Amino acid sequence: MEEVEWTRRPKPEELRVGLISWAGSYLTFEAYKNTVTATAKGLGRRQTWEILVSNEHDAQAVVRLRGLQGLYLLCEADGSLCYGRPRTSHHGCFLLRFHRNGKWTLQCIISGRYLESDGEDVFCNSRVLSAYHMWTPRPALHVHVILYSPVNHCYARADPTVGRVWVDAPVPCLEECGFLLHFQDGCYHLETSAHFFLSHVDRLVPQPSTQTAFHMQVRPGGLVALSDGEGGMLYPQGARLLLGLGSNPHRGEEWFVLQRCPTWISLRSKTRKFLSIVYDVEVCAASEHITPMSLFQFECDDESSALQLRAANGCYLAQRRHRTVVANGHPMEADTFFHVHWNCGKIILQSPNGRFLGIVDNGLLMANATIPGPNEEFGIRLANRPFLVLRGRYGYVGTSSEHDLMKCNMDQPDCIHLLPCRQGIYHFQAQGGSFWSITSFGTFRPWGKFALNFCIELHGSNLLTVLAPNGFYMRSDRSGTLLADSEEITKDCIWEF
Repeated sequence: MEEVEWTRRPKPEELRVGLISWAGSYLTFEAYKNTVTATAKGLGRRQTWEILVSNEHDAQAVVRLRGLQGLYLLCEADGSLCYGRPRTSHHGCFLLRFHRNGKWTLQCIISGRYLESDGEDVFCNSRVLSAYHMWTPRPALHVHVILYSPVNHCYARADPTVGRVWVDAPVPCLEECGFLLHFQDGCYHLETSAHFFLSHVDRLVPQPSTQTAFHMQVRPGGLVALSDGEGGMLYPQGARLLLGLGSNPHRGEEWFVLQRCPTWISLRSKTRKFLSIVYDVEVCAASEHITPMSLFQFECDDESSALQLRAANGCYLAQRRHRTVVANGHPMEADTFFHVHWNCGKIILQSPNGRFLGIVDNGLLMANATIPGPNEEFGIRLANRPFLVLRGRYGYVGTSSEHDLMKCNMDQPDCIHLLPCRQGIYHFQAQGGSFWSITSFGTFRPWGKFALNFCIELHGSNLLTVLAPNGFYMRSDRSGTLLADSEEITKDCIWEF
């Protein structure tokens, strides 16, 4: 099989950062005053900035900072800052310098003054660089990530059996390729899918500590490098590409592309056999067990619900002549886009010709039916997600020592362990081993004794909805309390995972 390049251009959400001042507060857009402050203690929508690069060279770049509302950070002649649209070609441009300690400084191109904060207000007054001008970038993408090495063309993969991390996975379809990136006290802790932490001694350890804390250097474009703060850099080493600390990386080996963890699924027919790729490109319901050729990357346009399924051979499922569906499609082909319908956790796929995909008598996948029936319904299961980390409009889903109910506005998430019971139906297990329970008010507690059924439906490459046991959709609430009381799918019901 030909070697396939699995990396892709970074998505906009993977180029966004939060900027933390020397006082530990975030650069924030204040909508009601149309001004910018540095008072927030957490990373939310108003603290998220997209870095638009117009010119980059070595340790500096000319950039603009754009908020999620589409407006820009602007420096005025008197040193004050506002939020709006640039009036000239240089208005809103900053010289971004990358410092060896991982900090950033932003110098206004027009005035030459540095962006700084007094702990509350933000302004550009001084041309003399000081510690008050230093900003710590924090990637704003979802914490469930994969790490791609552009030099080695492979992804990082945890191996819990030997307690190591290797950079040797050409395709990021395994759950071991996913990591949780925890931010705490200005440092990062890299947690594996088996809940071990990468340490300074190149081994996986069960608990986070100062020995698992790494400093991160961030570059626009999603590039990151991790160090121990004492000169050691994290990069692949030796013939087997062991990920460990060293002091002599070559050719930029220390740089990784930080991306959201992709969604890989398996599909099962009504005969309880998995869809698999056979004879290089044919798709049929042939296997009673999951193999690498039974896995498909779920790539769905968030707006149009157009779905592409990418097989482990690097190609996409496509409808061809005589209504057959084979795995030889390319990314922009119209024949590779399918429309998604959901039925109680099962998925129905409609081809570009309007017919529905189903299994024919010889086991092959074809687009035959004009009306979907049981033969066109497929059981779907998350293949590389033993747990969920959910982020909504107000933050992550998690627990707080100050509340006994599940919250949806947390800066640090809890893992929801998935116990599959039927296709599309899961039990939600809390980190301590107890189950999620639901109250008569539609709120949740994480210490139930009995497993309840939650129905998951995918609505984008990394978006889903959850139908709770009470028959309502789970949603985020402005109060910060997680609720299940929505009869319809609204924006508050969409969860990033």
